[in-house]
Amino acid sequence: MTVYLGDSGCIELKRSSEQEVSITLLDGDVSVEKRRFSPEEDLAGTFISGDQVDIATVDGGILHLVDGHNFNDWRGFVYVDPLGSLRLYDNFQDSVTGELGAALPLVNWSDKQDLTITTRGDSFTPLAKVTSYQFTTERSTVNTTHLGNQFVQQYEAGLIAGQGSIECFWEHQYRMCDPDMCLDSAEFSAYLAQLCIRLTQGADFLGRFYVYRDNLPGGSSVWYESECIVTSASLSVNPSQAITSTIQFVTTGPFKLLTGIPPAYLAQEDGISLILQEDGESRLVLAE
Repeated sequence: MTVYLGDSGCIELKRSSEQEVSITLLDGDVSVEKRRFSPEEDLAGTFISGDQVDIATVDGGILHLVDGHNFNDWRGFVYVDPLGSLRLYDNFQDSVTGELGAALPLVNWSDKQDLTITTRGDSFTPLAKVTSYQFTTERSTVNTTHLGNQFVQQYEAGLIAGQGSIECFWEHQYRMCDPDMCLDSAEFSAYLAQLCIRLTQGADFLGRFYVYRDNLPGGSSVWYESECIVTSASLSVNPSQAITSTIQFVTTGPFKLLTGIPPAYLAQEDGISLILQEDGESRLVLAE
């Protein structure tokens, strides 16, 4: 009999995407010194630090925003400061931290610019500081007494739903000399709490909940995969104890219990080497 320990599991999140917002930049909306910009529109509750976005001009002209970038669009990551202004970054980790020195230098254009900002979610990132999680599946029976034969065959098995909760330590940014800074693209529990109060794009995310993850080449893993929505996020603050967070969620669509090699990789014929599968692309790239 094979026994699995809970320390072999983990959670991966993928941010919701394909939400487009129209903004207008005027002369003076960009602070070159602070490397941030504030459009005329109120973006409160629209973007969360760490979101990957596409910024493009409406008329197809040159985007005058990132210094040295002479194209009609730009893709990268945003940091939202306490005032609601945006900073731009090349990578996820810097955008979550929001350090001024790592932000991309901007230019202040004298003319009006009509822009669109579209969020993207191309990859899954691990959720850091998780202490435990639960994923529950349930089937609700449906009374088919008064339904025709066709509907009985469709619904007699009942409706399947999923829900769960996540327990984790509270964290919202990296610190200097933090040993976790070596982790690549780790998501913070603060993101799930922010989803609860997200106005424009809602509180949904895509999740992979690993029961067991084998990181060896060709190893077999077990995980749930589903679209979810955060229903509640609570904080527990006690003197002399670590601040913890509890997040409740429900599934919003079909979910799967999968086994095998995680979908980020494809095994080659030799059974040892792996090929990286790019999300949303047909091409394959050899992984180091």
